[in-house]
Amino acid sequence: MVAPTSISGPCQAWPEDSAFIREVLDRIGDKWTVLIISTLGGGTLRYSELQASIPGISQRMLTQTLKNLERDGLITRTAYAEVPPRVEYELTDLGRSLMDAVMAMAGWAAAHHGEIAGNRAASELTGVGRGKTKVSASAG
Repeated sequence: MVAPTSISGPCQAWPEDSAFIREVLDRIGDKWTVLIISTLGGGTLRYSELQASIPGISQRMLTQTLKNLERDGLITRTAYAEVPPRVEYELTDLGRSLMDAVMAMAGWAAAHHGEIAGNRAASELTGVGRGKTKVSASAG
């Protein structure tokens, strides 16, 4: 008879809520969320300022991510009745409580991007899941 597998890791602490917790982790671990939260950590910004501060984010992705963050209570959106219209985004207390974790992830990525790029280049030569083989400089 096979012994039952024990659950390890953080999932064992919250089995009833694991689907929702995974959904929240998916939201806060998303690259655009990390960049938006860390950018808004400096203070309130208009939509165009946010877009200019986050290279590579499309208008659609910025809008979608902002709506999700507002729905989850991590940011507030304030629209002013002006011509032209002005909309500002700001972190809520809940959003500010994420700053340490978000900045740690961004800092880790910045500190290790060179090593990861090297690993990716090496993987291109060997392939993922295959044993490493020495590449001979004198093919021929």
